[in-house]
Amino acid sequence: MIKRSEISKIMQNYSDFRIGVLGSHSALEIMDGAKDEGISTVVICQKGRDIPYRRFKRIADEIIVVDKFSEMASPKMQKLFIDTNTIIVPHRALTAYLGYHTIENKFKVPIFGNRGLFQAEERSFSKNQYYLLEKSKIRLPKIFSDPKKIDRPVIVKVQEKKRKMERAFFTASNYQDFIIKSQERIKKGIIDAKELKKASIEELVLGTYMNFNYFHTPVSDQVDFIGIERRLQTNIHDYNALPAKQQLDINLDTQNIEVGHTPASIRESLLEKVIEMGDKFVAGVKKVYPPGIIGPFSLQSVITKDLELVVYDVSLRVPGNPIVATTSPYTKYQYGETFGVGRRIAMEIKRAHQEGRLEEILT
Repeated sequence: MIKRSEISKIMQNYSDFRIGVLGSHSALEIMDGAKDEGISTVVICQKGRDIPYRRFKRIADEIIVVDKFSEMASPKMQKLFIDTNTIIVPHRALTAYLGYHTIENKFKVPIFGNRGLFQAEERSFSKNQYYLLEKSKIRLPKIFSDPKKIDRPVIVKVQEKKRKMERAFFTASNYQDFIIKSQERIKKGIIDAKELKKASIEELVLGTYMNFNYFHTPVSDQVDFIGIERRLQTNIHDYNALPAKQQLDINLDTQNIEVGHTPASIRESLLEKVIEMGDKFVAGVKKVYPPGIIGPFSLQSVITKDLELVVYDVSLRVPGNPIVATTSPYTKYQYGETFGVGRRIAMEIKRAHQEGRLEEILT
């Protein structure tokens, strides 16, 4: 693991700073927030995927095009980032294309966030998100390590065979159902047998799905509740929109492929539970991965008919929900303005820089 002292030494030579981001996932949102705070930006794009950043001209002060995203970690690119006082803001695409090992051990550029924490998102990791939720005393679905023990409806989450950033999902009601459905997907090339062995099998909790988004750093006085959104997914949403008779008539494998977001709010009497859950998670993570959470995180949850909050997934970096930037009333309640994760990051980096505390939020 790259030592914080190494990053601190690099930061001492930064006369100013700019925000850098890999051109995918949440790059537009991150750069938009930076521009709102008067901060310069740079985006690293893979050849052929730079159109949005050129079209929205206000967003990027510099666009760097590479043949592959992984080149972002090359010695040449790292020197460029350091020479230009760049702070990298991580999101899901950064961890996917560079890889956890590279980010933790080879990428010696200041990162906004706790680089040792990102891998905990992976369910195959030892001290993973399940572990963190349990340590934080937050309700999560029952986990089945052995499919033979399935005794209730479950959702199986397994990495897709072709698209390494996406997971295939299917439901099962018992072991026989699990075998039938998993073998069907293996035959169709959706998943492979090797990844199936590493799949997570979770109790299927029924209720209303909401993603609660928060923000915290050692510089902050409290855990900010940023807002709520829901995911738009295909083809499960399309399938559910069909009348029941048509659903029965067609033989279709449903998938949860995220394609967009829609805003949401929660009844005021439940806000206390949402706020307390964020506080508990920050306290729990700090005990396991000091210095704890630095920046945004998301607790993707189900609200049951008994009004219980059950967390089924965790994002430990920018969660990717640009809709919150224009629809969240919760930042307005606290700051008098509606904004999203991108601007909240820029606000925190700017404040830490002004107070001489950048070392507390960079690793």
